[in-house]
Amino acid sequence: MTLADILISLFPMGHVAEERDGLIFGRGTLPGGDPIHILGVVDQTALGVEGALALAGRVLEIAASANSDPILVVIDSASQRMSRRDELLGLSEYLAHLAKALLLAETSGHRTIGLLYGGSAAGAFIATALSTGMLAALPGAHPAVMDLASMARVTKLPIEVLTAKAETTPVFAPGLDNLAKTGAIHAIWDPARPLSDQLAELLTSPAGDDCRAQLGLDRGGRPKAAAIAARVIAEARRG
Repeated sequence: MTLADILISLFPMGHVAEERDGLIFGRGTLPGGDPIHILGVVDQTALGVEGALALAGRVLEIAASANSDPILVVIDSASQRMSRRDELLGLSEYLAHLAKALLLAETSGHRTIGLLYGGSAAGAFIATALSTGMLAALPGAHPAVMDLASMARVTKLPIEVLTAKAETTPVFAPGLDNLAKTGAIHAIWDPARPLSDQLAELLTSPAGDDCRAQLGLDRGGRPKAAAIAARVIAEARRG
């Protein structure tokens, strides 16, 4: 599905969106008539300082508003922009700022739903898709926190070792199915069904219910995370 097809299926009652410099900003109308904000990274754009700042600025505007309109973050990006200029300007801080802005919006009552319909990787993936309250994806999306070649350079492990681990351990492996097994992706949507219905299902789920660790346990992709998180929370409450 193209982005235009996706937006039409999401918002049969209409939407208005503007694309500029690889970013998208707009508003849509949900089937019940309620508004929803649209923003994100499109056209396989690498997310740099300016893009992260523009997205974060819009999210903060929404978070400061008196209403509780949700936010849909659509993602088809490359990784963060790999330029000397961006690194010298502190790109990691801009990406962290964007991630924290999305968290602030969520805690301020604006549901944040990510929709991965293309690619995304590394810091751009973490600061957009993984920073939303819930993340959905369409078949054909291809996310990667880190590709195996980069992981080999960082860990100093042979790529053959990492490839073998990726076959049995989803946290080592890029790709849609592996990210779904870890619980990072809540749902892979069916393009044969109206996307508006599937968006409504996520929006009606309890707010603030971060069930990613439990999903990872249930799906066999992260067998330890839920128990460890529960123990940390219990210890913190006792302290």
